[in-house]
Amino acid sequence: MTVLNEGPHVRRLFDSLLIQTRQPDEIVVCDGGSTDTTLAEIESYADRLPIRIVSSPGANISKGRNVAIAAAQYDVIAATDAGVWLEPDWLETLLAGFTDGSNNSQNPAMVAGFFAPDVDGPFEVAMGATVLPEVTDINPETFVPSSRSVAFTKQAWQAVGGYPEWLAFGEDVLYDLRIRDAFGAFGWAPRAIAHFQPRVTLKAYYKQYYNYATGDGHGGLIPLRHLIRYGTYFVGVPVGLLLIFGVHWTFLIPSLVVMYAYVRTPIRRLRNQGQALSWPEYLQALFWIPVIRVVGDVAKMIGYPAGLRMRKTNPPPPYAVQKQP
Repeated sequence: MTVLNEGPHVRRLFDSLLIQTRQPDEIVVCDGGSTDTTLAEIESYADRLPIRIVSSPGANISKGRNVAIAAAQYDVIAATDAGVWLEPDWLETLLAGFTDGSNNSQNPAMVAGFFAPDVDGPFEVAMGATVLPEVTDINPETFVPSSRSVAFTKQAWQAVGGYPEWLAFGEDVLYDLRIRDAFGAFGWAPRAIAHFQPRVTLKAYYKQYYNYATGDGHGGLIPLRHLIRYGTYFVGVPVGLLLIFGVHWTFLIPSLVVMYAYVRTPIRRLRNQGQALSWPEYLQALFWIPVIRVVGDVAKMIGYPAGLRMRKTNPPPPYAVQKQP
């Protein structure tokens, strides 16, 4: 993992590492130059966990991960983030994915774990339901795991050149795709769950998804998905409004159907995730879902061109996938 000014928040991760059913052989932490209590908090676990801290001031997430992995002594690397806490069988379940034939992949180079929102209150529940998939939404053949819950071989990391240090955001997506291209299907460990808190304000959420979109543009990732989003907002929405107000009001009915389709999946997730909410809180969450969707889409539509400009001014280094036997 790599850390930067996590302060006391990092304790919940290390508390969860203490109770892993399969203890890690080593825990390598790359510090990017923390100026708060992060290192002291981590070092307080050194008598109970096999922790090694390496330093790389100013490192971005990719470089921090690469520095930590390069320092690791073992052949299988499990990666996570400082801002999460892990289920007790997280590491055991990830490691089992290398040998249990999950996803019809024997001895895969990477095993995809999963994640779950750690939320409280109608806004956070709505955020989790809107932006995070559930296990039932996942197609293991195409799922691209987050590096908050994943394991891979050091050989695979070396073969693809590590995490792309030139890419500030979306680095784990590109890294995953390169490993899949080189080594084939991932193992799938849906019970290897890392819990984390989604953004708790619209401003923070907008910034997060703007950054994700710049990473997509810079990395040349999922262009079709972004093109569909532009088409929806700049063609579909105006045409729908023109039909409703310029042709006949009956076009409102199919427009409402389309609008419902836009939020149908988050509403379904909300039914599962919002059971602890009161009815007034549930209605608040329903209100927030379309707001969150629109804010996220706007952030992506503004961020993606910024990423394309980065790609032009700071082009990715040459890379060719080397297929592995």
